[in-house]
Amino acid sequence: MKNLKTQGFVLIDVDVVALNNAGKNTQSNNDNAIATKSIRKNGRSYVYVSGQAWRYWWREALQKNAGWIMSPITREGKIAFTNADPFKYPDDDVFGYMRAAKDAELDENGDPVKDKKGNIKMTNVTVTRISPLKNSTIISAASVRPEENWSSMSRQEGDAVPYEKQEYCAIMKGMFSLDLSMVGTFSSYDRTGFKNLSIFLQEEAIKNGAEEIDDPYILDGKGNPKKLVRLEKDIREKRIFDTIQALKTISGGAMQTNNMGDVTPKFIILATANTGNHPFSHIVGSKGQRDDEVVFNFEGLVEVLKDYKETFDGSVFIGRRSGFMDEIASQLDSLETLTDIPVVKVLSVNEAIDKYCEQMKSQIE
Repeated sequence: MKNLKTQGFVLIDVDVVALNNAGKNTQSNNDNAIATKSIRKNGRSYVYVSGQAWRYWWREALQKNAGWIMSPITREGKIAFTNADPFKYPDDDVFGYMRAAKDAELDENGDPVKDKKGNIKMTNVTVTRISPLKNSTIISAASVRPEENWSSMSRQEGDAVPYEKQEYCAIMKGMFSLDLSMVGTFSSYDRTGFKNLSIFLQEEAIKNGAEEIDDPYILDGKGNPKKLVRLEKDIREKRIFDTIQALKTISGGAMQTNNMGDVTPKFIILATANTGNHPFSHIVGSKGQRDDEVVFNFEGLVEVLKDYKETFDGSVFIGRRSGFMDEIASQLDSLETLTDIPVVKVLSVNEAIDKYCEQMKSQIE
């Protein structure tokens, strides 16, 4: 089983938005004041969208545009969990889960234990799955100071009701990694993050067409490979394809009614790598007295393509939307002529996604 991961880097470009709010603005004298999420680094302030919010947008795009049936959510007291059925619900597979469940009690040989009446004894277990899709926050590439927008509700009789919100313009960056080998592939080891399945769910999956394969990394006490349960290739391929394609239509953000912003990528890098390392984190930075001007680190991009050349599988695809960072167009085009880096294809954003997905299909086992 190959250890292959899609490594993605995106830039979005938004104007006058409030993509992810942080609740009441404690720095304002107005009771109705909302702050946007921001964080400080080296004394500078950067706005960001939480990783959880980005995943929410991603799920929404898959549900509405790819037709995914999402796993039902159950709430019990202060906890909530999905159905934890990755065979039936693709979001349980791609985004991971954790929930308490009942499972068969096993003897030392791994066989179900039965009571005197012949019924299988049940025990409490927790099934968990580490998400094959991992993502960063989406954070402004340069320092940003949000503006305070004072508004009021004045259509009613009497005094106007004032409220405030923070808005900003920013180029923002984000990273993600999708484990191609683990989508549609499940373990049942008694270890947190690795007990993906109950015995009953595992047996049901095999009856319905899933297969058992050797785990190339984990052995049992006798030195034999442990077993993984894997869905058919066409199902795994579609789930991976849909997840990457969703970037074309992803949408979201707070206050969309009158602060609507386009959060689809205006720049994207897609590559398949045989390690979990994400090399593209520092190809965009900032400069200026207040670090408020975004700069593209072309030399840094060439450097990581050279340094990690041996880890890339296939071509690296770069997409840029016309009108966004036009000043780097000729530099990006020059990548296609370099011989000491992986093959690079420079295209529009949607073309880069499509061409990468074509390549990716040939890499899935």
